[in-house]
Amino acid sequence: MDANTQLQDSRLAHAWSELHNYAVSGNPLHADSYRLAFADPEFLLRRETRGIRFQLELLKPDLGQTAQGVENTIVVYGSARFLAPEDAQRLLEDARASGDEQRIALAERAVRNATYYDAARRFAALVATFSEARPLPERMYICTGGGPGIMEAANRGAHEVGAPNVGLNITLPHEQSGNRYITPSLSYKFHYFAMRKMHFMMRAKALVVFPGGFGTMDELFEVLTLVQTTKAKPVPIVLFGSAFWRALINFDVMLEHGTISPADLELFHITDDPAEAWDIIRTFYGL
Repeated sequence: MDANTQLQDSRLAHAWSELHNYAVSGNPLHADSYRLAFADPEFLLRRETRGIRFQLELLKPDLGQTAQGVENTIVVYGSARFLAPEDAQRLLEDARASGDEQRIALAERAVRNATYYDAARRFAALVATFSEARPLPERMYICTGGGPGIMEAANRGAHEVGAPNVGLNITLPHEQSGNRYITPSLSYKFHYFAMRKMHFMMRAKALVVFPGGFGTMDELFEVLTLVQTTKAKPVPIVLFGSAFWRALINFDVMLEHGTISPADLELFHITDDPAEAWDIIRTFYGL
């Protein structure tokens, strides 16, 4: 049985090697009916094989994380546009040197928003430090969308205390690559938003949502809906940045108009303190 497995692995490797050597030699990958189906890019990218691509995007990150012992994650969402404090401060210094009032105003805003970057970094460090001392099955790993801003901050916080962390990146019109703090073997790239969202939830034991734009709102309300409708198990949902969230969303208006129930307001917590955000999660699980 072992011999058959090794033989199969050898054949697969040979097929991919042949395809790779053909491509790097500058040859165009024209359709080829004789090429093995799994090594035929034109075939795999057809509209009719979309279901297969869905399966692959489900399987690859799932198998990879399982193999590395990642079963419980804390997902951190937030803006990709927020800078690290040191970068925001340099931006402000350059803007002041230029004397351009508009540049100065934008740089001052970047400095204010950098406090969220710092908070996400500190929160992730708290989670990672705690988890690294736990038995492997009980560890919680920081997981983000893999990009810059708040995502980078959370991956960075875990990385700086030596903890593995996950990045689930996605191809966008303006190419985005995984930030440098993601554990390389846990850095994944998706084409389909649907598969990426599923992976966020498959292992999530908590979600911490920092101020962000449309993408952050999309992820937040999808999770709230899944928990509200019991499609997903209840998990701690923490909104970080009380001034932002209370100014952006008037949950009392939704309650007043009957679009949500009083119990729905208990699905999430709002805080301004990284330690309190972590305490909410620890209390929920009795850690």
